[in-house]
Amino acid sequence: MSRATYVLWRLAQIVPTVLLIGVIVFLLTRFLPGGPIAALLGDKASDEAIARITAQYGFDQPIPVQFAKFVNLALHGDLGDSIAYRMPAARLIAERLPVTLTLTGMAIAIALILATPLAYAAAVHQNRWPDLVIRGAFQVGLSSPIFYVGLLLLTALAAGLRLFPVGGYGDTIGEKFYHLVLPALTLALSLSAIVMRSLRASIIAVMKADFVQFARAKGLPPAIVFRRHVMRNAAISTVTIIGLHAGDLLGGAVVTETVFAVPGVGRLMVDSIFARDYPVIQALTLTLAVIVSLVFLITDLLQMTLDPRIGR
Repeated sequence: MSRATYVLWRLAQIVPTVLLIGVIVFLLTRFLPGGPIAALLGDKASDEAIARITAQYGFDQPIPVQFAKFVNLALHGDLGDSIAYRMPAARLIAERLPVTLTLTGMAIAIALILATPLAYAAAVHQNRWPDLVIRGAFQVGLSSPIFYVGLLLLTALAAGLRLFPVGGYGDTIGEKFYHLVLPALTLALSLSAIVMRSLRASIIAVMKADFVQFARAKGLPPAIVFRRHVMRNAAISTVTIIGLHAGDLLGGAVVTETVFAVPGVGRLMVDSIFARDYPVIQALTLTLAVIVSLVFLITDLLQMTLDPRIGR
């Protein structure tokens, strides 16, 4: 199977996945206690106002009819209008999504910067004190909840030492990245622990492989052996780990953006759930499902690049 055929086949698989997720989230939002009309108008709204808004958004129609209308509009690029924000849900998500994607990308970059050299040091000093210290330190980050780590970093580095802003999002590009450093570090600590442990185990296994011993016997410099043979093969499992935890990072962004008051889709999801904003909840869930599916596709392509045997 050629790479182009494989990509098209994987893209086709996304369609039934997104459709199934759309059905599930559509039904779940309808069974949430309360409703968007009560959240929008309040408890003292008149029956006439409730009936008017209910008919305006089509909530008085049977659920199959509502779902058919939702699918028809989604196929035409219309994800509905936000009840709480009074604007198209697609435009609202388009404004918030770059913030979350930037936050997630920074978290992955920080996790790799932290985990890669320490994983190599731990593998080289296997079962000796550097290895034990590194694994013990990362275990703390792995076992600590994201919201707790975020509050600690917020208290120590932002409120205490004033190295970073307490929250919010800047205006210029430089300010925006500066505001996202602390939230990204919060997400990166747990991911870096997972990446470090996986990469350490892979490096140990690859360093014992016959082809690495043969490369050393040929007299290749240690740096070339490590870069071309050890890291290239050890990185395959690491790429898989990062791809599998992409959804966890997006889920962690919900907590992190709330703690640091970052205006991303994670915070938007929390606000929309409390407001019973059905169109935004549905649109956000479908958008995140597509993004995670595309991340899985990119992960597979990177694996095929690192190990061409996977695509055969």
